[in-house]
Amino acid sequence: MAMALTLLRFFLIIPFSACFFIPAAHPLAPHGMTIALVIFIIASITDYLDGYVARALNEVSVLGAALDPLADKMLIAAALLLMVNSKIISGITILGALIILMREVMVTGFREAIALQGGSLPVTKIAKWKTTLQMIALPLLLATTPAIQSFEFKPLLGEQFQPLAIGVFWAAVSLTLLSGADYTIRAVKFLRNAS
Repeated sequence: MAMALTLLRFFLIIPFSACFFIPAAHPLAPHGMTIALVIFIIASITDYLDGYVARALNEVSVLGAALDPLADKMLIAAALLLMVNSKIISGITILGALIILMREVMVTGFREAIALQGGSLPVTKIAKWKTTLQMIALPLLLATTPAIQSFEFKPLLGEQFQPLAIGVFWAAVSLTLLSGADYTIRAVKFLRNAS
């Protein structure tokens, strides 16, 4: 059951991404970002549920532990790239998106290097908080920022809440930096001792 929820999160990236490319003449076009928002929220909920179900039903596995954070990274990366392309994330905020993507690639690289030495880099509490805040910030941006598309779209919550969304996004970026620094310190220490 837990694995099914993780796989669902992977699958939901496809319709989520498709929402950003609905043709202007299509009847769903004015609702594309709202549909994307709903899909992203559902995918984010599966992130909480799969861990809860795995612990409750004792379905914890090595494969599940590997796929769960990978599904998170792919969902977040897809959202960031699509939102930059649609100008939902623009200006200096693109730097925040870049920081998030760079951190994810760096930590994945550290994990692979440590695994080759027979070690592991467990998920920390700050990393969990980072993911949670990212999964709050991105739908807030979707709900408050008009996408630059060829059809008229009014954000679900209204643009007056955009400063709040941007503030939460930068808070997520700050946690991303802290988490990345923590992983870097632990990874470098392990790799130095292993060499």
